Amino acid sequence: MPTKIRLQRRGKKGQAFYHIVIADGRAPRDGKFIERIGIYNPITRPAEIELNFEKALDWIQKGAQPTDTVKAILTFKGVMFKNHLLKGVQKGAMTPEQADAKFQSWLDEKHVAISQKKNEQDLNAKDARKKQIETEVKVNAAKAEAIAKKLNKARLDEAAQVAEAAQAAEAAKAAAEAVVAETPAEETAVEETAVEPE
Repeated sequence: MPTKIRLQRRGKKGQAFYHIVIADGRAPRDGKFIERIGIYNPITRPAEIELNFEKALDWIQKGAQPTDTVKAILTFKGVMFKNHLLKGVQKGAMTPEQADAKFQSWLDEKHVAISQKKNEQDLNAKDARKKQIETEVKVNAAKAEAIAKKLNKARLDEAAQVAEAAQAAEAAKAAAEAVVAETPAEETAVEETAVEPE
């Protein structure tokens, strides 16, 4: 069975990171390995990739077969392109200097593209945060306005109740005074009628 370049899972549940290892194809995923050549952490944004470029290139040239994910990682880091260029040098299609120049230009373009993407992600994150803050401010203002309306309504209701109570008290007082005013007149009328028969 050929030698494989594959990922070996590490980390706890839900927080996995991987070691990039050279292992026998018959060995279990997290079992015995020949050599560790890097680390891949997909949880961070952007994903963190540490790779020993020279060892990875050496194992690819020896015939080690990368798994799909590791192949994508090696392509991203340029190991596969460097291997392709070195095969061209072995066949005589180009000189080592030309291969190095091509690889360096590819690497520079890759760094520029990565930095642009990172800047774009940072700007998008800032814009998203700004929009989130604006919406929170609007929601808070609406909540404050609703609370102010409730408080004003409660104050108006309380003032109306106090006014009604005051009016009711005045009406009761006026009624009591009217009753008191009517009562002596009736008593005097009763006395006068009582006095006349004599």
